[in-house]
Amino acid sequence: MTASSTSPDAASSSSEARRHAARRLLQAGIDNAALEARWLVEHVTGASETPGCWTPGMTAALEEAVDRRLAGEPFWRILGEREFWGLPFRLSPATLEPRPDSETLIATALELLGARRQDPLRILDLGTGTGCLLVTLLSECPAATGIGIDLLGEACETARTNAALNGVAGRALFRQGSWTDGLDGRFDLIVSNPPYIPSADIATLDAVVRDHDPLLALDGGRDGLDPYRIFAGTLRGRLADGGHVLLEIGAGQEEDVKAIMREGGFIWLESRCDLGGHPRALIFALH
Repeated sequence: MTASSTSPDAASSSSEARRHAARRLLQAGIDNAALEARWLVEHVTGASETPGCWTPGMTAALEEAVDRRLAGEPFWRILGEREFWGLPFRLSPATLEPRPDSETLIATALELLGARRQDPLRILDLGTGTGCLLVTLLSECPAATGIGIDLLGEACETARTNAALNGVAGRALFRQGSWTDGLDGRFDLIVSNPPYIPSADIATLDAVVRDHDPLLALDGGRDGLDPYRIFAGTLRGRLADGGHVLLEIGAGQEEDVKAIMREGGFIWLESRCDLGGHPRALIFALH
């Protein structure tokens, strides 16, 4: 039997199984089919190297993973982990996938902090999800501590796992709650990637997002701006002197968010664009 006709049941090596998976993915029109197949094999075997023994159990697990991919499940959801700023982050149904656009907030924050990155900063992450923003900032600011807030307990548990995975668990606290409700203290840096999709637009989103990302992490209310209104009314008392608020926004929201935050007594300092050239991160401070 040639490699091209090898069935998954007959696969006797990871190479044969990987080729079969790649063919299935390619026939379904999936980009980077060969790369995805290789990563799925590594996921199934739990190793980055080709295992010496390929088992029927591995075949079954790989076929299940490919079936999920062909059914439209995002690749990173199948792996259960996605990289952000070069760090690994576990996923759960209660969290968004960390996406490259959000790395704009990290780059902006680090430039904004400059030499203060070495100081014992206090960081607040609102709507923490996987904890990718807070955990990454703590990994880059070795004396900093931080709190991540999320409405979902499962998201907080995922974020705790990611803090431990990336070596910052001792400096990160995750708490279930609604934004800043019941929160005391002031913070040098407040960051958030809040829900900002208008409610009526949820049904029009790509199925990869609509069917697999948690609704609570997407729906920003009628016009997508509800979280920013909450921030404008609540963050003054949580921001330390000389501190900054750094917010991610969606397409076309820059001027609206600026206006909302100004009404709350904040001044807009600067906007930063993502890799696609779209305004993504807005920097605010107090008057």
